[in-house]
Amino acid sequence: MVELDSHDATARGHRPWRSAARVRAGTARGTGGAARARLRLGAAVSVLVLLALAALLVPALSSAPGTVDYQAVRLPPGPGHPFGTDTSGRDLFVRSLAGLRVSLLVAVVSTVVSTVLGTAVGAVSGSLGGWADRLLMRVVDAVNAVPHLLLGIVIVALYQGTVLAVVLSIGLTHWATVARVVRSEVLGLRNRPYVDAAVSSGAGRWWVLRKHLLPAIVPQAALSAVLLVPHAVFHETALSFLGLGLPPHLASIGNILSDGREGVLLGAWWIVAFPAALLVATTLSVSGIAAVWRDRAVPTRRSELAL
Repeated sequence: MVELDSHDATARGHRPWRSAARVRAGTARGTGGAARARLRLGAAVSVLVLLALAALLVPALSSAPGTVDYQAVRLPPGPGHPFGTDTSGRDLFVRSLAGLRVSLLVAVVSTVVSTVLGTAVGAVSGSLGGWADRLLMRVVDAVNAVPHLLLGIVIVALYQGTVLAVVLSIGLTHWATVARVVRSEVLGLRNRPYVDAAVSSGAGRWWVLRKHLLPAIVPQAALSAVLLVPHAVFHETALSFLGLGLPPHLASIGNILSDGREGVLLGAWWIVAFPAALLVATTLSVSGIAAVWRDRAVPTRRSELAL
């Protein structure tokens, strides 16, 4: 009988060594995936740190980053000018890094505005529930329904193209995404045992929100902020490229690309190519960090919800 059962199990395909092989293969894939994730994270962090240090130090150490030299107009990349010069004879290497510094600063400040506003709205909406939640979510839907760039142009026009206008145009058009994510987190946390215990002991709604819910949503809000940085950089670049962003005298990637349009028509491709490459490298590195962070957070979040 034992031999017959063993034969039947083998016939049905239940082979223990195959199951063990699958387990080993799955473990190997998991280990390889973790190694690749660490490699991607290390590469992204290295590129971002290198670009940030260059953007901070190179313009500061340069004697005259914005010096105009009409004897050196549209020089191609060479030993004296690694990125060449622009239509005014300015060194494009130094100016591009100075522009990257400005664009990153504007993007980070705008992201902070979006994250703070979105976290506040999402936390209050998820905590209150009822008609207040429905009302706030309709506001979020209305903001998301309008194209961000179009709404940003309207805000910039109201403030006459100042730095504050650009920060507000980005911060006030991207907060709704953060609000929806934070609200979802709060809704998942409201029914946790420790929250129920706090409510049962007589704790007020705002005390629970401040002491229990807000600390728990900080990681997700921070991840949303990192994911917003590339959008903010491209938003500032688009506004400045259209002539609606930062003042023309203030170097940013968008202003440099806008100034370089004429040079490209004259064959000076480097005026646009190198600043655009810095922009792409920066946004890809930030997106890579956010992607690895998100992939690591998803399994953790699932395991927490299973408790």
